[in-house]
Amino acid sequence: MRSSNFLWAPVAVATLCAPSGALPDDLAPVTGVEAQPLIAQTKRIAEALGYVGSPLAADEAAALVKAYELTDDDAVQAIQKVLDRHVLFAVHINPESRVKVARGPAKPELVQHGWRVFLVRVHNEAGVTAELKVESPNAEPLYKRSTGSPEPQVTIPPEAVRDRWMDIGLYVGQPLQRTLSGLHLEYRIAEVYSRDSGKREAKVSFNVGQGTQDIGFRNEVNVLFASVPSVEVTLEVKDDDGAPAMGAFVVRDGRGRVYPSPSRRLAPDFFFHPQVYRADGETLVLPPAEYTVEFTRGPEYLVQTRKVKVPEGAAAHREAFRLRRWVHPASRKWWSGDHHVHGGGCAHYESPTAGVTPADMFRHILGEDLNVGCVLSWGPCWYFQKQFFEGKVHALSRERYIMRYDVEVSGFPSDHAGHLCLLRLKEDDYPGTTRIQEWPSWDLPILKWGKEQGGVVGFSHSGWGLAVKSKDLPNHEIPPFDGIGANEYIVDVVHDAVDFISSVDTPYVWELNIWYHTLNCGYRARLSGETDFPCIYGERVGLGRIYCKLDGKLDFDRFCDAIREGRSYVGDGKSHLMDFAVNGTEVGTRGSEVKLDVPGTVKVTAKVAAFLGEKPDAALRSRPYEQKPYWDVERARIGDTRRVPVEVVVNGLPVARQEIEADGSLRDVSFDVPLATSSWVTLRILPSSHTNPIFVLVGGKPIRASRRSVEWCLKGVDQCWRSKQGRIRDAEKPDALAAYEEARKAYRRILEECETD
Repeated sequence: MRSSNFLWAPVAVATLCAPSGALPDDLAPVTGVEAQPLIAQTKRIAEALGYVGSPLAADEAAALVKAYELTDDDAVQAIQKVLDRHVLFAVHINPESRVKVARGPAKPELVQHGWRVFLVRVHNEAGVTAELKVESPNAEPLYKRSTGSPEPQVTIPPEAVRDRWMDIGLYVGQPLQRTLSGLHLEYRIAEVYSRDSGKREAKVSFNVGQGTQDIGFRNEVNVLFASVPSVEVTLEVKDDDGAPAMGAFVVRDGRGRVYPSPSRRLAPDFFFHPQVYRADGETLVLPPAEYTVEFTRGPEYLVQTRKVKVPEGAAAHREAFRLRRWVHPASRKWWSGDHHVHGGGCAHYESPTAGVTPADMFRHILGEDLNVGCVLSWGPCWYFQKQFFEGKVHALSRERYIMRYDVEVSGFPSDHAGHLCLLRLKEDDYPGTTRIQEWPSWDLPILKWGKEQGGVVGFSHSGWGLAVKSKDLPNHEIPPFDGIGANEYIVDVVHDAVDFISSVDTPYVWELNIWYHTLNCGYRARLSGETDFPCIYGERVGLGRIYCKLDGKLDFDRFCDAIREGRSYVGDGKSHLMDFAVNGTEVGTRGSEVKLDVPGTVKVTAKVAAFLGEKPDAALRSRPYEQKPYWDVERARIGDTRRVPVEVVVNGLPVARQEIEADGSLRDVSFDVPLATSSWVTLRILPSSHTNPIFVLVGGKPIRASRRSVEWCLKGVDQCWRSKQGRIRDAEKPDALAAYEEARKAYRRILEECETD
C-alpha cells in the first residue's frame, strides 16, 4: 500500500551536498578572525559531519589538515575556502545583534523521505552566545495536538498538508553545542528533510532570539529545492504460522533516527510513536541506505532485530519478515482485549481532523495482535468521534479481530466521581440529553442506564484518587477519593451497578486495594485490564489487557459476558494465568462458585507462562511502584534470576507460592489450599498478571472475610461523599445522598455478620 502523503521516512545516510559554483558576495571571506579557536571549531564540525553520515571528501579533509599548519590569517582563509562551498545559508549577525541570511553556493538538492546535510556559516560581529534558531512555515507540524476541549477546533486545513513538506533543524549534538560560541566566525550543520520528490520551495529564516531579525525580512531566504525520489520497499510480513499478518516496525539509521519521520506523519502512522504498522504486501518508502529494523506484534511476540539495506539505483525493493511468538493464548481459547482506547483526545491530534478514523485504529489493533479493541468516544473530540458509534461491532472487524465503538464517561459532569467505561451500548446518548453538559453529575444513574440497555459497565483507571503511601496489599489507609478512578465504586458496587473495575494502567496497590476490600465484604465485581490509549499509555494499544476464555468463535457479546462473569485474567501480556480452577471448576464457569459442606482443602490449578529477558532491567525495577510502567513482568523478577513468583491469594493475602522460569514455556501449577471459612481465591504474578476470583462457599455461608475491610469500606463511603458532594448538582443531591446512605447501611449489615478481623 502506497498511501499518498503518509508513508514518510528520513534517509539513513545524510549526504553533504556538493557546491554549485562561485561564492556569492554574502560569503566574501571574513577577516580579523583568530585562527586557534576557529581551527578547534572546524575540527569539531568535521567530526560532527562524519557522525551524521556526511563526511567531507578525502581531498577536502586533507586540505583542512594542511590549513591547520598555516599562519593565522592564511589558515583562516584556507578553512573558509574548503567549508564555504558547502554552505547553503550564510548568516550575518551585525554589531546590534540583528540577523540577516543569504543563500550560499551549495546545491539545494534533497532526497524524498530522507535528509540532506548543509553547512551554515555564521559571521557573528556581535559575539552573540545565544542559540541560533532556524524556522520555516514549510516545516510546521502537520498536526495540532489535542487540547482536551470537549468541542475541538480544527485549525489546520487539509490543504496545508501540501505546503508543510519539509523538516529542518540544526544539529546540536556532540561534539557541537546548542549555543553559539561568540567567535567572530563559526560553522553550524543544518539537516533538511523532504517528504516529497520534485521541486519544492521553502522559506527559511534564522534568529538568535525574539526581536533579533533584521528589518525588511532580511533574516529570511527563499530556496527552491530539488528532491530526488526514494525507493518503494515492499514488506513481506508473515505470522508465526506463515499466514500474512500486520506487524509493528521501528526503522532506524546509524544515528538512531526513526523512519518514517514522526514530525511528518499523519494517520494511520501516529506522530507520537516510533513504530509504524505494515501488513503483508504494504510498503515503506526509503532512500538507499542501511537500516536497523526492529519488528514484533504485541507482548506475546518476540522482539526481533535485523539489518536491511536499500540498494542504490533500485526502482523497487523487497524485504521479508517472519514474526515469532513465545505464547499463543488465543489458540487455547483465551482472547485478548483492551476495553479502553481512544481515537481522539490526549496524544492524538485535533487538527487537521478531530482525532483519527476507525480504519486508523483498527490498523493498530491488528498490529498489536489485540483480538478485541474497544474504542471509546469521550469529552475531547466527542462530537466528531461519536459518529463512529453504531451499537454493534465495526464493519472492519474480522473473524479473529473485533473493534467496537462505545463510550467513556470522561469530560462529562460526573467524571469527578470516576470515569466510566460503558461497553456494548445500544444508545450512546443519555436519555434526554443532546450535549455533554446535560448528563448526570454522579455515576450511579449512568451505570444503571448502561446496564438497563444490556451494557457491561465499570470504572476506568481505577487507582486515580485512591493513592496511599503503603505498599501493602491490602492495606487500611483511607485514600482521599479525590480523583477520576474507581472512587464512587465504593458506593455503586453495593447497588449491583458495577460489572468490573479496571486495572493495569494505574499503580497496582491503588487499583487492587479497593477491589480486595469489597471482595472481602462479599461483593463480586470483576477485574478487567485496559491501557487508556493514548492518555495514560500512548506507546501502543493493548499495553494493558484482559484475556477472556470463550467456547467457540470470538464474539463480542460473549466477550463482554466473560468480562462481567470474570472468566478472565488481566495483565501486561508478558505473563499468563490460563485455565485457573479450584477443585476442577474454572474461573467464570458455574458462577465461579465452589461449594464445600465443611472446611477443607481445595485443589488450585492453572497453566502459567511468563517471558523475561536474560538480563534484568535494573532501571525499571528500581522505580517506585507508583511510576510507570505500573504493571510489568520485570517488576516480578526474583533477584537476578529469570524466575517469577506465582501466588495463590485467599481473601487478599498470599497463602501459597511457586516460582517458575520466565522462559516462555507453558507450565502446569498445582496447590493444595486449606480453607476454614467462605473465601475468594485468585492467582497472581504481581505486578504482571492477576486472575479473577473463584468463590468458595463453606457451609453455604456468604463471604465475610474481614471486619477491617468492612470498616475500611464504611470510612471510604464517608470520605467519598466529602470529596464528591460539592460537585453533584443540587437537584440530584437527594438521590445521591440516599444512595450513599444505602451503601452505609449495607456495609453495617455485613459488619454485623463478620466473624473475623
